[in-house]
Amino acid sequence: MFFEISIKDIVDVVLVAFLLYYFYRLMKESGSLNIFSGILVFVLLWVFVSRVLQMKLLGSIFDQMMSVGVLAFIVIFQDEIRRFFKTLGSHRHFKKLSKFFSRDDAEENTSDYLPIVMACMSMSQQNVGALIVIERNESLEEYVQTGETVNADLSQRLIEAIFFKNAPLHDGAMIVRGGRIMAAACILPVSHDLNIPKKLGLRHRSAKGVSELTDAIAIVVSEETGNISVAVGGKIKMGLNAQQLEGILSK
Repeated sequence: MFFEISIKDIVDVVLVAFLLYYFYRLMKESGSLNIFSGILVFVLLWVFVSRVLQMKLLGSIFDQMMSVGVLAFIVIFQDEIRRFFKTLGSHRHFKKLSKFFSRDDAEENTSDYLPIVMACMSMSQQNVGALIVIERNESLEEYVQTGETVNADLSQRLIEAIFFKNAPLHDGAMIVRGGRIMAAACILPVSHDLNIPKKLGLRHRSAKGVSELTDAIAIVVSEETGNISVAVGGKIKMGLNAQQLEGILSK
């Protein structure tokens, strides 16, 4: 045999394949798949020229480009890299485990979000646009700082007053943390996913954007149709009724 394959080599190949697949999904969701594919082709070409054909002149040029390319890669994909390390460093699984043993607290938290459900249903009937983001394990403080501080208890009337047409705070997102309205008129990152239907507006793109970068739940009430949508984990569920919305929040 020309070479021997050990268990460590198999594990190494599997981990590299998993890492590449994860980056593929990450780039596909962010709409940067074509750029990532171009970089991957360039890396393969560099390996073929420098290591296989051993062309010294062209190989040295590619080596210099690769040394600078690392910085360019960080600049181009800074949002994706930030999301990767943020996901890697999150402790959501441990928090979910602790919540499993404290079911009484979970039942209390479920009732805390009923004003959101009632307000969304009321605004849906009146075609009032709204964007509500509920913080979970990952902090949304950087987005809270972009809006106007409210710091008030959840209330159906307060939510409807904030998103009332032509009200000072109706543009932007309302952020909820721990059963309290922290801020309104907040600015959220917009998703650049090319697969988003063109009929969806800025509220839906912002909801998808914040759900791609964090584990937050983003609720959208369409001003045009009155439909209720929820974005979680970079995916949007549309056309929800009160029972479905309450079921998502109760989880």
